[in-house]
Amino acid sequence: MTTRRTGRRLLDPRSLRWKITTLVALACCAVAVVIGLLVHRATEQRGDRTGRDLAVAQLSAAEQEFTRTGRRPDNASLQPATTLPGPLARAVQDLRGPGEYALWYDVKAPNWYWMWAALPVGDGQVLTVRTDMSATVRSLQLLDRSMVTAALAALAVVVPVTALATGRLNRRLRHGSRTARRIADGDLDARIGRQGRAGDEITEMSAAVDAMAATLQGRLAAEKRFTADVAHELRTPLMGLVTAATLLPDDDEATDLVRTQVSTLRALVEDLLEISRLDAGAESARLDEVPLADLITQVIGQGGDDVRLLLAAPATVRTDPRRVERIVTNLVANARRHGRAPVEVSVTGSRITVRDHGPGFPETLLADGPQRFRTGAAERGQGHGLGLTIATGQAAVLDARLTFANAPDGGAVATLDLPVHDDPVHG
Repeated sequence: MTTRRTGRRLLDPRSLRWKITTLVALACCAVAVVIGLLVHRATEQRGDRTGRDLAVAQLSAAEQEFTRTGRRPDNASLQPATTLPGPLARAVQDLRGPGEYALWYDVKAPNWYWMWAALPVGDGQVLTVRTDMSATVRSLQLLDRSMVTAALAALAVVVPVTALATGRLNRRLRHGSRTARRIADGDLDARIGRQGRAGDEITEMSAAVDAMAATLQGRLAAEKRFTADVAHELRTPLMGLVTAATLLPDDDEATDLVRTQVSTLRALVEDLLEISRLDAGAESARLDEVPLADLITQVIGQGGDDVRLLLAAPATVRTDPRRVERIVTNLVANARRHGRAPVEVSVTGSRITVRDHGPGFPETLLADGPQRFRTGAAERGQGHGLGLTIATGQAAVLDARLTFANAPDGGAVATLDLPVHDDPVHG
């Protein structure tokens, strides 16, 4: 499969390698065309000049012989102007005085490639000579074919060399993109690194991405340390508040308010501690064979009467029941707090789906995932935005997939896909 993917990338016309190769090939073709046209034109003009000079020289020699002997020379023709080819006759008519001659290059049938020279000699007679230019034309055609052959040979060398030369450039870019995706997926230790001794723009981009990843890693580490420190520092005074709240007199409105707020603060601190452990990677799953039907039925039984359970061939999976319970409890609590009844929990195979009939998840959550201390729009109710964050972290510990979406007919849908392990459980 990897070989097939690599082959497809090598043959992908959208690849930067082939774009550069195509540009180089087009540049070579453009240079070859320009040089070929210039050489063709110069050679053609030189051949025309040579033919004209030869025709004029033959006409001058024929004129001298005709003047001396009064007879038509063997290499010339003597004929009335009216019998000349049309273009040559018009050129003779345009002559203005004695000593001038007319030239005409005939490139059409039946007189292919003849250079004509004509000179009036009196009494309506015209002395003409013809010079065969076919050898010059064949030489020009041979030159054109040679230049085309040379251009094709150059392309046959340049295209593979360019493709090979850009292969390293392509590999460096692909390595950078793979590393960037690893960073985006959460591997903040991933770095592109310096590849070779090249000091080009790709090296600068790689250094910038590595610097960005290092800065991001440092800031996230500082945020995690701050969250953990705050949670730990709050734990001691919170225990004092819990103890003090138990000493307050019962059946008092102020006592109920204090105890409620202390309970909320205690839950918040516990959530922060759990998030700090998840961020630090200190959590690990303890796997066991778990019948999802029994587990989810027990969890839903603690959730209230407004939660409906739908079972469709639930599976027995090897997972950590405590963490699955934590995830489902947070999803149900989030649905009850921010959605509308009824809240439906369905189990199909190893998939658990929690749905409400409220306004649905906000677009920011669907695009970026759960964010701590962010609950979306104000109409979604109160909360700290930690429940879905914890559920996502616990799903990662289980190597499960937790996704969020909105139902077409309204309501938020959270889906937990538990992994299916084929290896046996060791007790």
